[in-house]
This record gives sequence, structure tokens and C-alpha cells, in this order.
Amino acid sequence: MLIGDLLTEGVARNPDKVAIVAGDQEISYKELDRASNRVANALTAQGYGKGHIVAILSTNQLDYGSIFFGVARSGGILAHLPARFSDDELSHVVAKSDIELIFVHAPLLENLNRVSDDLPAGTKTVIFGGNRQGDVETLENFLGDASTDVPSVEIADTDPFAITFTGGTTGFPKCVMVNHASRVICAVRAQREYRVEHGDVLCCSTPLFHIAGLFVWFITGIKMGNICHMMPAWNAGEFIKWVENKGISSAFLVPTQINSVLSHENFTAERVRNLRYVNYGGSPTSTAQLHRMLEVLPDVVWEDQYGQSEAGNMTIRPPEFILSKSKSVGRPFQDIELAALDADGNILPAGEPGEVSTRGVNVMMGYYKDAEKTAETITEDGWLKTGDVGYFDEDGFLFLVDRSKEMIISGGENIFPTEIEGALYQHEAVNECAVFGIPDDHWGELPAAHVVLEAGKNADEQELIDFCAEKVARFKRPRMIKIVESLPKTAVGKIQKTAIKEKYWQGKESSIV
Repeated sequence: MLIGDLLTEGVARNPDKVAIVAGDQEISYKELDRASNRVANALTAQGYGKGHIVAILSTNQLDYGSIFFGVARSGGILAHLPARFSDDELSHVVAKSDIELIFVHAPLLENLNRVSDDLPAGTKTVIFGGNRQGDVETLENFLGDASTDVPSVEIADTDPFAITFTGGTTGFPKCVMVNHASRVICAVRAQREYRVEHGDVLCCSTPLFHIAGLFVWFITGIKMGNICHMMPAWNAGEFIKWVENKGISSAFLVPTQINSVLSHENFTAERVRNLRYVNYGGSPTSTAQLHRMLEVLPDVVWEDQYGQSEAGNMTIRPPEFILSKSKSVGRPFQDIELAALDADGNILPAGEPGEVSTRGVNVMMGYYKDAEKTAETITEDGWLKTGDVGYFDEDGFLFLVDRSKEMIISGGENIFPTEIEGALYQHEAVNECAVFGIPDDHWGELPAAHVVLEAGKNADEQELIDFCAEKVARFKRPRMIKIVESLPKTAVGKIQKTAIKEKYWQGKESSIV
């Protein structure tokens, strides 16, 4: 099965049903099918078809769907440029990606212009969602009289389809090359093992340039023939309104988004009564957070997942295990090979932590134009090393200890930030927190934390340090806690610890990669 076949399946199920809603615009499945074919045929006719790298720079917009499936059906390779990248990050990825054509949402053209010197010579720009600007033509002009018939292109499921970019939590983003099969399986798994139902109204609240937003959530909704509402930027208040007024019944949210909804001044359980199912993941969720979710919205089906750009979705924790396995990210999907490996690549038995690794059709083709990093990440026998440290219990549930690159080494002792974060989240005043290592001349590193408090609640730094000291071993307690108004986050809402650590490590040797 190819990416384009997912749309074909949705069309066959509900041709006249609305497929995508964005603001006051909407498009049916039949219309999306024809629009995608038109994009594919225009690309092929103008020399940007099979094997050519085409990029899109956009928030979640109506045209994202037809461009996505259009490139897929042309046999092209679609580079999903994150709309919220900094100029430095955007410059870094466009310089590496050999882009020949960029579809850009009109409000983001200025962002692209600021890094234009880093684009390959001759890169063509096409705007959508706005009028022609200078010599940059519009999408409609580009499409011209292109046919809406199914394009005649031979594509294999092993052919490359997309370049996505890692979240940048530990340094500059890496360019992840994937084929059709590795992303189709994401939708197949989601339909088979998630609690999404035919007839659900989906909210695409995470960016489509992210693995969870696009290659898990959006394409699953399209494959199932559901309505997909596009949220161009995350807003907790708007999400509450959408659930209430648009009948949103199913959503994917990262834990920080869940927090922001439950803490919003306009939140009531009655206003989100239409919400039936929430799939969540992307960062750890403390037991305290889970109890709050269940207490406030007991009728919602909460289902955790774990994955990454390089390997797609890998585990699922069914709702019946939300508390009994609260510190686990779930069990591997039925068709996936997942294990904890030691330094020599041997599979470790239950209870022994090692590097979480996977192999199979879900694994990326490699990092684009970075053979060295690819060789470091994918072993000769096909195991992709995730960079996460974890172990499996006797029931086959995966427990993540932490990111290997985020581990704090203090006086020879390994300290995993998530353990301390879990302790801090038990304090009633803590809304968000990030634990990281700061330099120390004697111990090498010491644990520290930045904390965002719940609205209307108070706590001082020493109180939080003392609270932690009661929950974790003495050597693990934070030596410094700073209360801040907000934490820096990536484009998909993950807390960006690197940005916090940098100022503490300036002029010193650090573990920041």
C-alpha cells in the first residue's frame, strides 16, 4: 500500500463526506481526491515528479492535504518544513535538503525569504492561501489546466516519500528520510489498535509537519473516512470551543496541551462533553497528571503511545492500564520488533534497562545526506537505536528510564531527570517542570529544575527542593529550582531542555549535543 492509497480508501468509504475543515473552508473526500491528482499531474508535467524533492512550509491549512497526497501520487519526496522553526533551524534544514520547489503558505513567505540564500540555486517557490507576491506564483497558477485524473506513475512502497525533521530538543534537527511503507504502517496500526472510531470528528491540533500530527493522526482519519478539523496553531481556549461547537470527539494531544486545557480559565467538563477519546504522547506523563485527567474527565478514553520520527509509532498503552501501568509507555504494536539492547547489541531480559531499539518496515531509510549519523543510529543487522533508555517488564510493557542524552552524571552516579520530574509533579502547585544538569566543579553535574506554577497557586523554590528531597534519594534532589513563567518548547509542544541548559553551560564542557 502507498500513501496515496490511504486517500483512495477514504474516498471509497465516504466520497461526498467532508474530509478536511480549516476555518471557514472545507473540502470533501471526492474533491480532495481530484485536487490531489491535479497537484500530482502538475508536478510531473513541470519536472518535479518522481524522485524530486518538494517542500511545504505551512501551518495546518486546507491545502496541506492536497499537496501532501499530490506529492505522494507523483512519486515525489515531500520535505515537511516546520513552520515554527527559528531562522537558524530553517536555514540548517533547507541547506541540506536539495529542495527543488517549495509550497509556502503566504503568511510564511517572509520566513522563507530570510533564509533564501541557503536554498539550492534555482529553487522554485509557489504560494497558497494568498495573492501573488512579486515573481512568486500562486498555487492555482502553478496547477494551471492540470488533469484531475489519476496520474500514471509507477511507485513502489519502498520508494522514498518524505523528509521529516526531528524535534530539535537536543540540538539542530536531523533530516529523516522515510519511504511509503514506513508511514502507511503508522495509519494501519492506528486504525487497528487505537480506539478511534468510524464517524469520529478529529481535531488535528498538532502540526502536520510532525510525525504524530501527520503520519499517525491525520492520515489515519483520512483512511477511515472521518472529518479532520485543522487547528493552525495550538490554543487551549479554541480547542475547548471546538469540542463544544464543532463536535470534536477524538484528538491527539501532547501532555503539555492536556495540561493547558485542564488549567484553562474557560474549561468545564460540560463544555468538552463531546470529547470521547484522547490519544496522547510525545513526552512523559506523571502519575499525578494521570489522576487529574481521570478525575476531571472520567468518561474520556485516554490512550498513551510512544514513537519518534525515525521509527513511527511503536507502542500503545490501552486505557485499562492507565493507572496499573502508569509509568509505562505501553506494549509494542502487534507487528513491531522492539527490544532493550546492551552495548554489544544483545537483547536484554525483562527488568534490565538498555537502549530501546526497533527494526522492521517502520524504520527510516536513514538521515538524508548524513551517512555517518545513519551508521551510528542503525546497526548492521537493522536495529534502529532510539537514544532512549528503558526496560520491559514481565508483561511486555516498556518503561522508559530517560533519554540517554539527558541523563545527569553526578559524581559517577546516573540520575534520570524523569524521576525527579515525577516527584515535582506530585506537588499541587506544579504545572510544568524541566529537570536538567548544571555544571559543578566537584561533582561534574548537579540536578536542577525550572518550574511553572499552576495559576492561582503558590510555592517557593526552597519548598519545592524540600518536597523533592522527601521523594527521591538525597543525591538526586535538585540543588537549584527556579520558578519561571514559561518553559521553551519545540514546535510540537515538547519542553526544550537544551535551550534552558545552554545559559548554565556557557564556557563549560557540557553534554549538550
